[in-house]
Amino acid sequence: MEMAWQPQEEGLRQILKLLKESQSPDTATQRAVQQKLEELNKFPDFNNYLIFVLTKLTSEDEPTRSLSGLILKNNVKAHFHKFLPVVTEFIKQECLSAVGDPSPLIRATVGILITTIASKGELTTWPELLPALCSMLDSQDYNVCEGSFGALQKICEDSAELLDSDALNRPLNVLIPKFLQFFRHSSPKIRSHAIACVNQFIITRTQALMIHIDSFLENLFHLATDDDPEVRKNVCRALVMLLEVRMDRLIPHMHNIIEYMLMRTQDPDEGVALEACEFWLSLADQPICKGALSPHLTRLVPVLVRGMKYSEIDVILLKGSKNLNWQQGDVEEDEMIPDREEDIRPRFHKSRTHTIKHAEENGEEIEEDDDGMDDDSSLSDWNLRKCSAAALDVLANVFREELLPVLVPILKETLFHQEWEIKESGILALGAIAEGCMTGMIPHLTELIPYLINCLSDKKALVRAITCWTLSRYSHWVVSQPHDNYLKPLMTELLKRVLDGNKRVQEAACSAFATLEEEACTELVPYLGFILETLVFAFSKYQHKNLLILYDAIGTLADSVGHHLNKPDYINLLMPPLIQKWNILKDEDKDLFPLLECLSSVATALQSGFLPYCEPVYRRCVSLVEQTLNQHIANTQNPEQFEAPDKDFMIVALDLLSGLAEGLDGHIEKLVINSNIMQLLYQCMQDPMPEVRQSSFALLGDLTKACFQHVLPCISDFLPILGQNLNPEFISVCNNATWAIGEISIKLGQDTRPYIPLVLSQLIIIINKPNTPKTLLENTAITIGRLGYVCPHDVAPLLQQFVRQWCTSLRNIRDNEEKDSAFRGMCQMITVNPAGVVQDFIFFCDAVASWMNPKEDLKEMFNKILHGFKNQVGEENWKRFSDQFPPQLKERLAGMYGV
Repeated sequence: MEMAWQPQEEGLRQILKLLKESQSPDTATQRAVQQKLEELNKFPDFNNYLIFVLTKLTSEDEPTRSLSGLILKNNVKAHFHKFLPVVTEFIKQECLSAVGDPSPLIRATVGILITTIASKGELTTWPELLPALCSMLDSQDYNVCEGSFGALQKICEDSAELLDSDALNRPLNVLIPKFLQFFRHSSPKIRSHAIACVNQFIITRTQALMIHIDSFLENLFHLATDDDPEVRKNVCRALVMLLEVRMDRLIPHMHNIIEYMLMRTQDPDEGVALEACEFWLSLADQPICKGALSPHLTRLVPVLVRGMKYSEIDVILLKGSKNLNWQQGDVEEDEMIPDREEDIRPRFHKSRTHTIKHAEENGEEIEEDDDGMDDDSSLSDWNLRKCSAAALDVLANVFREELLPVLVPILKETLFHQEWEIKESGILALGAIAEGCMTGMIPHLTELIPYLINCLSDKKALVRAITCWTLSRYSHWVVSQPHDNYLKPLMTELLKRVLDGNKRVQEAACSAFATLEEEACTELVPYLGFILETLVFAFSKYQHKNLLILYDAIGTLADSVGHHLNKPDYINLLMPPLIQKWNILKDEDKDLFPLLECLSSVATALQSGFLPYCEPVYRRCVSLVEQTLNQHIANTQNPEQFEAPDKDFMIVALDLLSGLAEGLDGHIEKLVINSNIMQLLYQCMQDPMPEVRQSSFALLGDLTKACFQHVLPCISDFLPILGQNLNPEFISVCNNATWAIGEISIKLGQDTRPYIPLVLSQLIIIINKPNTPKTLLENTAITIGRLGYVCPHDVAPLLQQFVRQWCTSLRNIRDNEEKDSAFRGMCQMITVNPAGVVQDFIFFCDAVASWMNPKEDLKEMFNKILHGFKNQVGEENWKRFSDQFPPQLKERLAGMYGV
């Protein structure tokens, strides 16, 4: 027998000193510790010392021993493959021997270490691990049983897939029945571990669990009334997941499960209540929801509304985070207090996508709004209040008007309540149902909206904030009524709230105002001066976090009113504060994103009005793109020395350049000629990141429209890249590439011919692909039409492969330039290859009828084709053919074209 490894006194002393120092709050000490750790990692048995301190050195305090284990865990993560075999063996052996340490902290640390080693691919090379842990479950010593369960739970969380694979000889066939035995163990901690282990395998429908599903359910139901909150939490979690994967097994018990979840949603432990509340969100996705829940609505709805009340602890937290103003008792005015950086959430940039306006949506693209329910970003992010509100929202979408008989009495009671917390929850509930119950709510809105507008000046900041959100959810209706009734008073009051003394109210008001802008669009034009004065004043007032939301409100305003913003008075109000911020911000400051997005909208709206500002903006955007590309190259060649850049800088800059190209049109030519934008674009179009390619194709299309003379020399380099990006897996990339090809072909004319083989067959595949998103279909159809317009002889022979899909995808878009050029192309292709359209001629007739007022010469082309076809088949056949037309189509064609 060789001697087991033993530490040396001196080494141990050094390491303990280091562990003590690393608990110091001082950053300089921390840095020194980090450096020392790096050096010690060069000694092969350093990790032996760390495990020794964790498992054997009982003379030390537990936090120090645990820390030693956590440092070891980081080493395992970083360089386990470099450990010497004897070290690895020693660590594994020590871990197993310490699983049942009497200290819960040490046991938990050992468990973390074990799962970290296991997830380093060592489950396969540590065959004795699972059998050892499994047999320890049967130990009479509670510590050993709990410790091995803790380790197993972590392994189940981290390595679920591997556990269910042949690589390990399917250990779950043994483990799952084993876990199920422990559902009735006397210790709540063990029961909780057992359920948590099994829960890891529900969503993946793991076979080893599915064969025991009945025993699993029986055991779960047995635990339904368990005294321990952790156990109840895990039971609720299991039922929520089973709803998605084994509905068939739950249906027979559904009545009891719903009763149980109703009880748990009111559990005194908020953690349990939150897990249970998720059940209603999941149930709403199931077809059986309506039938199963109808009998319980009268009890469920009041429970959800009660859950929407701020808890006492929330209110304390909301004050506590700002306790600089303690003397006021309740912090209503906090606008002077700077924001903490960690409260500012990362933003996501929505990259440019080329879309087409539809006939039925008078210019509004209907967007899913990501409910402003995140009105309490400083609280723990997801809580019972939000979950209850989200549940009420989805149920309103399932039950629609049928929810109102239950809900209206509750709303009447809460909305007008004396206690602000209850009133606030009623206003939140009213906002939550806006989408689902809109039709049923309309009769009540004439009295509710004025009441809410009144609540905007409530003395409680939280009431003012939630009222902003709820009003924004009804803004569609407000805008549809005579302005003097609701829109004007709402706008006036909401703008006062934009200048509220409370930051949370400012934020809610700004977001609500952005929603109102999207709904009202050009209806806001008469009030522009007043709106801009308020928004510009807010610039001087806002702290960091709300400034970012203010940029969004200004950008949305520009998108909504468009060229109406282009008046000298408005420009002089708006541009100075924007440019001032632009000058202060450094190139690496992430606050540039929202500002660049905002400027992009403003530039597009102001068009020539933006000319005085365009040069510095253009130059900086080009420089941001260049810096990012250079950093990317440096990082690719030398990752140790240079870190990868944040590509969002480049994406946002490309999008602002697109906004400039679109707004300034030909004026951008002078800027392009003096820059290397074309070389940069060539690199961006080949970037591995899809969002970069998406934005670069958008810019290419806009530059093609604005100054094609500078794009022309690069066409032979660009078109092959565009062709390679016609991959519908990346919808937005594909969409923008398709649109750019169409724009280029219009400018190139018949010189497009050599490039058609690079793109046409792929476009035809996309237009015929089932489930292709509407926007992509429309852009594909337009580009095929444009290619047919410039090179009819090259595209017409394939007419039969796409004409039907082409007609159906373009019938719903309104008359515009893009539609015009595409239909001209179609007419030319039909002239070249009339046989290609014969089988699908009814689709062509329908598409022609979708034109409200085509230009005279286009109308003449339609006329020719329709009459040509009629003469070709003869009166008799034509009558039989046109009798299949729906009456509207018949009238339309007879009225406009006399056929």
